[in-house]
Amino acid sequence: MAGQEFPVLVESGLLRQVEEIVVKGHQDLYLVEGKEWSPPVAYRWLRYEDPMPVERLREGTKRLLEKGAEFNREAVEKACAEASKMGFSY
Repeated sequence: MAGQEFPVLVESGLLRQVEEIVVKGHQDLYLVEGKEWSPPVAYRWLRYEDPMPVERLREGTKRLLEKGAEFNREAVEKACAEASKMGFSY
């Protein structure tokens, strides 16, 4: 996804789908750890203001997986299917 044209990722809704999966994984992990969570906490953690949001999502996913976070398999499969239809590799 990182090598794709940004407007295509936005217009297709794929970026939003992946963003929602990562943010939900962050929320679930924080709740399990007993930490206070809010969307701004997740976006600051992701450093999402960075001009490369796809890279931040990739890094965030890796860091969450290293901490033992789990992602909604159905949501991930749906996003992967959408990416595949659009010719993106994942």
